[in-house]
Amino acid sequence: MNSLPLFGPCASFHPKKFKGMARVTALAVSGTGLYTPPYSISNEELVTAFNTYVRNTNAANADAIAAGTKTALVESSAEFIVKASGIKARYVMDKAGILDPEVMCPRLPERPNEEPAILAEMAVTAARDAMKASDRTAADIDGVLVGCSNLQRAYPAMAVEVQDALGIDGFGFDMNVACSSATFALQAAADMVANGHARAILVCNPEICTGHLNFRDRDSHFIFGDVATAFVVERAETAVGRNSWEIVATRLKTKFSNNIRNNFGFLNRTAPETAGAPDKLFVQEGRKVFREVVPMVAELIVSHLEQNGIAPAALKRLWLHQANVGMNDLIAKRVLGREPNPGEAPNILDEYANTSSAGSVIAFHKYSSDLKAGDIGLLCSFGAGYSAGSVILKKMYGA
Repeated sequence: MNSLPLFGPCASFHPKKFKGMARVTALAVSGTGLYTPPYSISNEELVTAFNTYVRNTNAANADAIAAGTKTALVESSAEFIVKASGIKARYVMDKAGILDPEVMCPRLPERPNEEPAILAEMAVTAARDAMKASDRTAADIDGVLVGCSNLQRAYPAMAVEVQDALGIDGFGFDMNVACSSATFALQAAADMVANGHARAILVCNPEICTGHLNFRDRDSHFIFGDVATAFVVERAETAVGRNSWEIVATRLKTKFSNNIRNNFGFLNRTAPETAGAPDKLFVQEGRKVFREVVPMVAELIVSHLEQNGIAPAALKRLWLHQANVGMNDLIAKRVLGREPNPGEAPNILDEYANTSSAGSVIAFHKYSSDLKAGDIGLLCSFGAGYSAGSVILKKMYGA
């Protein structure tokens, strides 16, 4: 492995800039893990529940609709969902509540403090999978990062609970950069390992996205699913996992936008008049997001490759954030300069839907082990913020 890792906040930079600090060595993602919830909801099932709600609501407001003081709700369809997003199904932590037209929300009872939190439990399951894949035990890992869109509580940090459950002696902390949380956490982990602050870091991305989804909104009721992913970052020289990937370079970017937003927070109770407003769940201006994020992400990837002397044609695979199949196809086309070949930019939306920070990691987990030693791929996340993270990876061992 002759190339050196490039790390740094919001831009790549050469390890020589770490003068006077611990020696920087090549780093690797040495193993990944995936937890898939036990229930799946098809588009057809979701649409049946949604349309029942629509018909019931329209019937209850028939007079107002006839008088023109209220607008009739419009039904959804499985065909509309696939055309708009490429999504065909999603895994969820609770199915019954979501499909009940009177509830339309997952029902996940609070657990006593003595029991593991549901988000931590998901993270631990994915983490054990990643540790097995990287051939690492708790004794080999010095830190845990939980990077995800929605944390179950303010404190104690979910990462510390995960650390405790796994028996890891070290530190843990949470971070949130919405859908880019995994790539931002990857760079944070890489920086800490590169600077000698840890031998290996475990990164977890547990997502119960259905908890903040408005299942009564036709434009977004189908978008999200639940899942958890995890991966281990360590020095390349110690990485023994059969699907280890050297981290060639990382680059992060943020640009403020209101077009994807969730205003739920601890101050909601101080303004009870708006505590139940629609913006306390996921809201977005989808068309604006598409127009603005696609060129931003494509430019980020192309310039990142150019910075590191890598031609787009050298990429064997693009593991993109899984939000919308149209966005992914267009970004891949702009990066490669042509239509992507089948499997070149794998899509897991049809089975998992949008899983926020975990989406690109799922694609990497499922579609990376077949590549050959020396093959180059790129992992990229993008979402609310706007935020985007690009990670160039090189396969260390043969398939």
